[in-house]
Amino acid sequence: SPQQYNVTSYGATTVAIITLEAFAGMWINAFILCVLGIGWVKKKTLNSNEKILLLLGCSRFCSLCFSWAYSFLSFIFPNYLYVHPVLQLAVSFQAFFNQCNLWFSACLCVFYCIKITNIRNSFFIYLKVKIDRMVLWLLLGSGILALAVALIAYDVADKPHCNNRNSTGQRNFGRANIKMDEHFFPSFFLTGFGYAVSFTAVIFSAVFLLFSLWRHKRTMQTNSMKDLSMEAHIRAMKSILSFLVMYSINFVCLVLKMVYITKKGSYMTILIVLLEYAFPGLHSLTLIFSNPKLEKTLLKILP
Repeated sequence: SPQQYNVTSYGATTVAIITLEAFAGMWINAFILCVLGIGWVKKKTLNSNEKILLLLGCSRFCSLCFSWAYSFLSFIFPNYLYVHPVLQLAVSFQAFFNQCNLWFSACLCVFYCIKITNIRNSFFIYLKVKIDRMVLWLLLGSGILALAVALIAYDVADKPHCNNRNSTGQRNFGRANIKMDEHFFPSFFLTGFGYAVSFTAVIFSAVFLLFSLWRHKRTMQTNSMKDLSMEAHIRAMKSILSFLVMYSINFVCLVLKMVYITKKGSYMTILIVLLEYAFPGLHSLTLIFSNPKLEKTLLKILP
């Protein structure tokens, strides 16, 4: 029927857009993983910045894989998605890697802030000395937080399934889906809280870096050490500000998703999906061009 054709066309268009963006993002993050992984094997060690970038690239690659698989099933084979425990596992894995992506990105911004800024404060100097030892604990804490959110997401996704296990027929199945969407709202608010906390950390990092850059510019002299410091400030600011802009767009997408979650056929949903899938690839690309080692390697392999 015409209605069925429209729905199929919408699903096919959305899956096509998602596939292009997801595979582009996976390629970009796989590049980061390969370069840093090869460097790790050769040097037998990684610095703190590379450890965060490696885990961030890994979490984004996995996040894009699971998100693509979830979207593909939800648009093309929805009946297979709503079989226990496929939906619950898909939601929990998505939540885990999305939260890892958020917190690892925030850790990278905080690391740049502490490592590069020149603020004469005893606590800040203490953090600057200890930051390399603290990175592993920050990453471990981020992983534990992400795991906690994933477990809650599994429980949230499991409840409507249990409540609607006896629902049969097309009409009851549709009602079950709507009820399931309503049950996802607590998970959205929990994700929103994670966004808000990590977003605050990114904003403070940007403010401190701007203040340090302004102070450095005032006292800058013409020797090479000052020039290197200036360049480090600018590179860090590019990474953090690009993340700040994309973070804001991603947060708006989260809010819009809460509004349009039950409107599967809306063109606004396509726009939200397009922006969401663009974020991991675009920010990782910015990180590549902010890192001399990654930038040099990328320019070598590009024609």
